[in-house]
Amino acid sequence: MTEIRVAGAADGDALGEIHAAAWGAAYGPFFTPQFAAAGVADRRARWHGRVADGPGTVLLALADGRPLALSWYRPSDTRPPGTAEILSFYAHPDGWGTGVAAALMTGTLARLRADGFTGAHLWTLRDTPRSRRFYAKSGFTETGASRLCDFGDGHPLEQVEYERDRGGDGPWKAFA
Repeated sequence: MTEIRVAGAADGDALGEIHAAAWGAAYGPFFTPQFAAAGVADRRARWHGRVADGPGTVLLALADGRPLALSWYRPSDTRPPGTAEILSFYAHPDGWGTGVAAALMTGTLARLRADGFTGAHLWTLRDTPRSRRFYAKSGFTETGASRLCDFGDGHPLEQVEYERDRGGDGPWKAFA
């Protein structure tokens, strides 16, 4: 059974473990081993402050009581009012292929709707086919926009943007 809930201050360690494990598996190969190890350690520690200080909403997905996925969103800084940006969406590798990420995306989209958002966008690395397939299966489409993101090692990686909207007053595309 999968439970989706708003993360609280006591969830910082679980959020950090999810982010660190997922980031290390998906993004680690793009960096030197030393830089990847530092990135994993940083991601383990950052969620206590993020949950406590905001801004935005952090959701946590638990499968049979085990925290396995997280999403973090807030109003977009670059899009019209009513559009959210999903800043983080990670599933622990132990949850890959189990449906926990799909359940979290369904819960995230439902929460966005309940919060009054009419669209959402996100960025992901161009060279991460697993995440790109997941977002496409979740009803997101590529916008054609890309940007370079430097994670701090001086070697920027290309990100691509995905979006999803309600298309006016109707239900969210492929999500009714």
